[in-house]
Amino acid sequence: MRSLTKKKFGVTKDGRQALLYTLENSNGMKISVTDFGAALVSAFVPDKDGNLKDIVAGYEDVSGYERGTASFGAPVGRCANRIGGASFAINGCVYHLTKNERGKNNLHSGNDFYNKRFWSVKEGETSITFLLHSEDMDQGFPGMLDMHVTYELTDENSIKIHYYAVPDKDTVINMTNHSYFNLNGHDSGEIIDHTLWLNADYFTRADEESIPTGELVDVTGTPMDFRNCTRIGDRIDDPYEATVLGCGYDHNWVLKNNGIFEKVAEAKGNQSGIVMEVSTDLPGIQIYTANFLNGEKGKSGEVYERRTSVCFETQYFPDAVHHENFESPICKAGQAYDTTTEFKFRVEN
Repeated sequence: MRSLTKKKFGVTKDGRQALLYTLENSNGMKISVTDFGAALVSAFVPDKDGNLKDIVAGYEDVSGYERGTASFGAPVGRCANRIGGASFAINGCVYHLTKNERGKNNLHSGNDFYNKRFWSVKEGETSITFLLHSEDMDQGFPGMLDMHVTYELTDENSIKIHYYAVPDKDTVINMTNHSYFNLNGHDSGEIIDHTLWLNADYFTRADEESIPTGELVDVTGTPMDFRNCTRIGDRIDDPYEATVLGCGYDHNWVLKNNGIFEKVAEAKGNQSGIVMEVSTDLPGIQIYTANFLNGEKGKSGEVYERRTSVCFETQYFPDAVHHENFESPICKAGQAYDTTTEFKFRVEN
């Protein structure tokens, strides 16, 4: 029996009431999302024994999302990931962004994050759409747009996230979802025993500041090769440039989907048997093994530590505005930014 319910989710510092919306499908799978930041708060998925496990990290109420800096469950925009030098040019005009990482680069669009704002809500039968109006020069980006983020819970046990916007000026748009997954349960410790498969022959090399150099590196013979299903912890601490600079995995892989919506990644929880398939039409995916979580106080009294979750951030490549060999994240005036990412779940014993 499908259902959609909502309840109060706490009050922000300025006295605004946040709401939590819960969708349930006919199999009993449930997801909860909030209008503060349009964040995915929880996802209860059946494990191999038929028990529901919440497999995403999050906070108990809105105060955690207001205070937190880890972007739990957030739709990150207008441009996810990094822009080197916190500036870019479109049509000969240079735009300057907030230098919120290392005092020189832009990360996740600066400090006025999309996930620290209230979004309007449109309820559907199987989905919830969040709407955010973004003015011209919001966060330093040109062009006005209305960003739509729709979460759909299907009876095939998948979470589909659809992004849609039409800017009135040429601008950069690169949305992603920053959920932290632990397929054994959000409170079950490290994810190094999860297994991972990626449909990627290359990754984008990055410098010590995590800014891509423009070089595409063949994964063959490196700790970055997940073309065969591999335990995440097998080579995560190898003395290899990428894993050393990233303190583990925190890099963008070059997907082989050629812009077609298809399965690009798969992860499995070693205890729960929960398998998550990731599909997208975007060219890249950032795998981040939560290397910098450090005592983040979350829901149900859980304290999230280093490598207790993993992110699957589908995206245009980081710093793509500065590399002609990367697919461009520039969306033309009047052109639709229209992309979908799906997280689909099943169990294996």
